[in-house]
Amino acid sequence: MNVPFLDLKAQQRTVKAEVMPLWEEILDSAAFVGGKHICGFEEEFAQACRALHCVAVANGTVALQFIFEALGLKPGDEVIVPVNTFIATSEAVSAAGGKPVFVDVLPDTYNIDPAKLESAITPKTRGITAVHLYGQPADMDSVAAVAGEFGLWVVEDAAQAHLAEYKGRRAGSMGIAAGFSFYPVKNLGACGDAGAVTTNDPDLAEMLRKLRDHGSAKKYYHDLEGYNGRCAAIQAAALRVKLKYLPQWNEKRRQHARRYMDLLEDVPEVVLPGVREDCTPIWHLFVVQIDNRDCVQQSLAEKGVATALHYPVPLHLQRAYAHMNLAEGAFPVAEAYARRLLSLPMYAELNDDQIDYVCQCLEEAVRK
Repeated sequence: MNVPFLDLKAQQRTVKAEVMPLWEEILDSAAFVGGKHICGFEEEFAQACRALHCVAVANGTVALQFIFEALGLKPGDEVIVPVNTFIATSEAVSAAGGKPVFVDVLPDTYNIDPAKLESAITPKTRGITAVHLYGQPADMDSVAAVAGEFGLWVVEDAAQAHLAEYKGRRAGSMGIAAGFSFYPVKNLGACGDAGAVTTNDPDLAEMLRKLRDHGSAKKYYHDLEGYNGRCAAIQAAALRVKLKYLPQWNEKRRQHARRYMDLLEDVPEVVLPGVREDCTPIWHLFVVQIDNRDCVQQSLAEKGVATALHYPVPLHLQRAYAHMNLAEGAFPVAEAYARRLLSLPMYAELNDDQIDYVCQCLEEAVRK
């Protein structure tokens, strides 16, 4: 049996009949930038996230960058970032003129460790970025408590957490703002690059709209230097269709995660992800820890099971951040985890037979 890590074609087949007429309408009207599909998606996604405002942008990275710029980040300002995340989280800080400061993560959920925050705060610290990694929200109350004590804002990196919940609150509604990615592999994926910011602050939303459109609230009248960071109408149209199916797709992922957990709970060689009782993850990824990871991954590949690594090198050990002079050992939890992580197939269209086969092959591989 062959089990792909992700099957994007399967999802597209389910929505193609609804998406294509909308794209034809956009082609016929030549309304490629802005228009009713952008406005419609912004309204619908804000409502889905239980936020007051949504600003659609070109991708998830600029979503975060625009947030930091709209918050007034200046050169030398610091933003705390978990060291176990995709580089977009930290490079958005740098692109906005700030400096990312890394902290270690929790050993079970792999999200930012609130106990490590205070020691990373300096007089230059402006805020904290809480990444909802793999689709499970960070401990937002604990992060917010530290932020409040030191007068900092909290930004959510919700790129992997569309409709995930923490204590009944949706990702995208808890920080001062949240950045979302709709890269095609995400639970809510566009047919190319797209992103969005959600916020409950109307002034921040207005600044974000200016930043995405050359600093302009009215065509040819520019209040500041901004960017070309707009979302394409064809992406917004596709996202509007997919958003209707997102709750059921997320529920399928939760069912798959429960099956993985049930089948692997008696395999001590496999460390399963921790799940907070007060969270409802959406399982963008299902990541386990194992010894001899590379050998196990090769064994699975030989049996037709595709896997992936998220993320094999913590940010402080990336060449891009060599100038920080952070040696191995600086963040032991993330480093230990990075050597042992393995992402198993996870997408809504998986079936039970495929998951059973993945677990059978994994158990055989780890016990060799």
